[in-house]
Amino acid sequence: MSKNQQAPDDLELVRTFVNTRDIEQGTEALSTPAALGNWLSGAGLPSGQVRPTAGDLRNALELREALRAILLSHGDGSPEPADAWRTLDEAARRARLHVRFGTEGAALLESAADGVDGALGRLVAIIHAAVADENRWRRLKACRLHTCEWAFYDHTKNRSGAWCNMDVCGNRAKARAYRERRAQGAGA
Repeated sequence: MSKNQQAPDDLELVRTFVNTRDIEQGTEALSTPAALGNWLSGAGLPSGQVRPTAGDLRNALELREALRAILLSHGDGSPEPADAWRTLDEAARRARLHVRFGTEGAALLESAADGVDGALGRLVAIIHAAVADENRWRRLKACRLHTCEWAFYDHTKNRSGAWCNMDVCGNRAKARAYRERRAQGAGA
């Protein structure tokens, strides 16, 4: 992973959460409830010890793939999928998110739930803050190459980044397009 793929501040947690599944390598970091608990704890998301259930794992994977679908739309310009946002709404409800005002006038979105729901609620709160700054949120993307779909933060000035790594995925996509054009020309 190149450092320039990293998202700013807490948004990096969302990016790394999406990347717990590596499509290209065929690996899954959240393969069991215990693995989910370890990842959440390692990311510092739960307020205490968590013991995820199979249902918690299912909810976490649904949230992750909904996020990936939204990030793919950021990369290809398509509309954000409504069903993915409904999945985020469900995670917010389970987390019992509420607004708390700090002593210095800050408004914070916090989870009233414990355990995995609370930990996933912290991710949803980070997303909420990023959505409020659309420029920041729309820069979090997933690679257009469907054999990759790695989440990355687009640091380009004009938000035109399409691939997680131009030297790898960008070249693969361009080579595939070239071969398709040649095949079409040969068939004419």
